[in-house]
Amino acid sequence: MDKRLERILPRVQKPARYVGGEYNAVMKDLSQVDTRVAFCFPDTYEIGMSNLGMRILYGIMNNMDGVWCERVFAPWGDMEEEMRRAGLPLYALESGDPIRDFDIIAFSVGYEMAFPAILNMLDLAGVPLHASERTELTPLVIAGGTAMFNCEPIADFIDLAVLGEGEEMNVELIELHRRARREGWTKPQFLRAAAQIGGVYVPSLYDVDYNADGTVKSITPKDGAPKVVTKRIMRDMDKAWYPAKTIVPSTEIVQDRTTLELFRGCIRGCRFCQAGYVYRPVRNRSEKLLVEYAKEAIEDSGYEEMTLSSLSTSDFRPLVELCDDLEEFCAQRHVNLSLPSLRADNFSMALMERLQKGRKTGLTFAPEAGTQRLRDAINKNLTEEDLLASCRRAFAGGYSAVKLYFMLGLPTETDEDVLGIAEVASHVMHAWRESASNKNRGVRITVSTSWFVPKPHTAFQWEPQIPKEEYERRVKLLRENMLTKSVTYNWHDSDTSYMEAVISRGDRRLCRVIETAWRKGEHLSAWEEYFSLDRWLKAFAECGLDPHFYANRKREKDELMPWAMISSGVTEQYLWREHERAYQSVTTPDCRTHCNGCGANLLLGRPCDG
Repeated sequence: MDKRLERILPRVQKPARYVGGEYNAVMKDLSQVDTRVAFCFPDTYEIGMSNLGMRILYGIMNNMDGVWCERVFAPWGDMEEEMRRAGLPLYALESGDPIRDFDIIAFSVGYEMAFPAILNMLDLAGVPLHASERTELTPLVIAGGTAMFNCEPIADFIDLAVLGEGEEMNVELIELHRRARREGWTKPQFLRAAAQIGGVYVPSLYDVDYNADGTVKSITPKDGAPKVVTKRIMRDMDKAWYPAKTIVPSTEIVQDRTTLELFRGCIRGCRFCQAGYVYRPVRNRSEKLLVEYAKEAIEDSGYEEMTLSSLSTSDFRPLVELCDDLEEFCAQRHVNLSLPSLRADNFSMALMERLQKGRKTGLTFAPEAGTQRLRDAINKNLTEEDLLASCRRAFAGGYSAVKLYFMLGLPTETDEDVLGIAEVASHVMHAWRESASNKNRGVRITVSTSWFVPKPHTAFQWEPQIPKEEYERRVKLLRENMLTKSVTYNWHDSDTSYMEAVISRGDRRLCRVIETAWRKGEHLSAWEEYFSLDRWLKAFAECGLDPHFYANRKREKDELMPWAMISSGVTEQYLWREHERAYQSVTTPDCRTHCNGCGANLLLGRPCDG
């Protein structure tokens, strides 16, 4: 261990974040390694180590002969300060070596507010921020994750983005990079070749021009780059690598349990949900394979909780059968099965009975909107009676805590819809009174609202975010009308959601803003402790850009979006059709009912597994 690090650790919070050495961390003999990958998560250890995608790709890259992939996380403020004071560069946890000496620096980015942390990590590493300043093949700076479906706000800082699922793409890219180094290619030569790999987007190979009103005029590919880059997917989930033998953290993390991924994609078509669109089409893992993975993962890790995870877990057809298959194994090892992402319209008594075999934690449902009209507009395909019936079953089965998630500021929302949230909470309370099997324990109903953020590649990508003042008025309206006892109301901070709306639909002119905000001190913007709207607004002013242009402006159908060169596989025509249906409050059936022709199944070459 570096002597500087030894002196620093006693002075920082949670030093275990920074030392590595965990069970199952991969160590390799450097004499047998020709490619080193610094796998960076632009957030804290606790968040990054909870990310299943990072665990999957870590395993896949380390399974490659001659490749050593090591983990790097953003330090908390106290650690960053100590590192800068001591002149200690950002290092990888496995070896402790500075990441500026690695061949590839790869970021996994799921949230736009993590963009400043990318710059901060590069700077801590002593790596030039701008791709144009890094003229050699190494270190190559790449980024993947959901936020890369619009990576234009960080286009100046990354050499390329990988779009979609990286299991196969990352291997192809690393092999190309190895070849380029062996054969002495220039960096431009490599980038031109990388752009021919499906799912790889190279920002420097696209020229962007703007209209006088600030909208995008044209996006022109050059040097043979494709006009549109389409995401990559794993077509067969039974062939997708699962991290059964995975790192067991030495300190508590956010998701401190085994995560079993049942399927990818979502059969639902919620019009606000970026993940629901960009992870299409639906692809299931086989029940038999899931049982094998579950047992292997628990045996290896020793965890006493397993989450059965996907975007909408209760939509997995053989879910009850899977729970039955795992019942005896889990009982013998005192392992609790937890099921997040439950839908209120298919929460069955059979499923509740399986959940009761573990400890009874609270249940979480996301109605999203307070009235049927608005739920239809966002295509939630959920009725209040569905929700209440599920709550009655849960209360009758002994549950006494329910969390309900809603959004404020959805397109077409009125005050009636806002007040409908309070009514739903009241009706859930009434359901407890009439159905609870044990009223002595009381009931805890938690209502949480977030501020709707319109996202790229969704049916609402054309919509404005309501102004901050209007959002806060609606929060106040709901708070004053949330009168039911035993109901707790929580609402999301408005400042970060506003900036998220700005950045998520930004163009590459925001690169200057993000860099300016970072130089003013925006490092861990995803955390309220380190976020300052004032800093961001000053950065926009210095760069001569208006954040309201990005957050609060309605786009027309024919406007060229900054991310038009990137495709999630879902067609623009389908998204616009869904946008129009929202204003008619007309629902679209789920993919299991029938195929709605979104286009994503073309990535499979067959019908999806809905």
